[in-house]
Amino acid sequence: MAKPLTSYTAPIGELQAKQLRDTLEERGFEFSEKPYALFSAKKGKLNVTVYEKGPKVLVQGKDAEEFVKFTLEPEILGEAKVGYEEIHQPEMFRPHFGIDESGKGDFFGPLVIAGVYTDADIARALIDAGVTDSKKITSDARIRKLAEIIRETPGIVSQVVRIGPTRYNELYGKFRNLNRLLAWGHALVIESLLEKRSDCPRALSDQFANPRELQRALMEKGRGIELQQRTKAESDVAVAAASILARESFIDWLREAKEKLGLELPKGASAQVKRTGLEIARTHGENGLGKLAKMHFKTAREILEKIS
Repeated sequence: MAKPLTSYTAPIGELQAKQLRDTLEERGFEFSEKPYALFSAKKGKLNVTVYEKGPKVLVQGKDAEEFVKFTLEPEILGEAKVGYEEIHQPEMFRPHFGIDESGKGDFFGPLVIAGVYTDADIARALIDAGVTDSKKITSDARIRKLAEIIRETPGIVSQVVRIGPTRYNELYGKFRNLNRLLAWGHALVIESLLEKRSDCPRALSDQFANPRELQRALMEKGRGIELQQRTKAESDVAVAAASILARESFIDWLREAKEKLGLELPKGASAQVKRTGLEIARTHGENGLGKLAKMHFKTAREILEKIS
């Protein structure tokens, strides 16, 4: 039995947002202030928020699926998507690999590239389980739970390649270009997946470089596969599943590093990241920092200038 939808996000126009607000007022929703939101409303076990950025609408709660199917899509957005994925995205249900990465924009930690094989049955199972792009999931516990569900889905094939900072810095020194390094990593994952599913006809990833870069990186085994790159590829459930497996491996590395160092390594490339990096560099020097961080980042240069 399909798991009910409890969270839904979609872009919404300004006129549609006004129409939605009028509809919610008519139906007795209670409105409240929320940071960065045009408005937020609640009724029973249903929350509806329209955020300024986008704008976009977020529907959450036990009654989310019913509201989206019977009110938001037909009355406001004018299109039906929930429950109609096979009509709107038929390619998602055909056999293919989805490839995605985690850690690319994080100063600390590894670059992780993951791939997942799906077909129609696997895709339906992942959608029913609530698999979505990892960037929409803020809880590490939820990432780990979904990763477990993905690995246990019958028929699924997956591959995760984690490139720790030391190896990452060596490879970056060799490639001198992040897109070439990514192409090499994506090719490695595709080749590994083809060892397990040699009959897979297609691989899909987010647009990160000239597709010829990835084609050149593939070895003999992978050169017959159709390569597709597109923006927002994570809307495909195979790519979304890969993003979750990659994120799980990334956050596991951070947890392991914390246990060894007794120091939390922040995600991203914020001011807190710089402060932590400076503390590490002062204690362990450039080599010590290079075991934990991506040294081609501007952050590394700024840190090293302060200790020189």
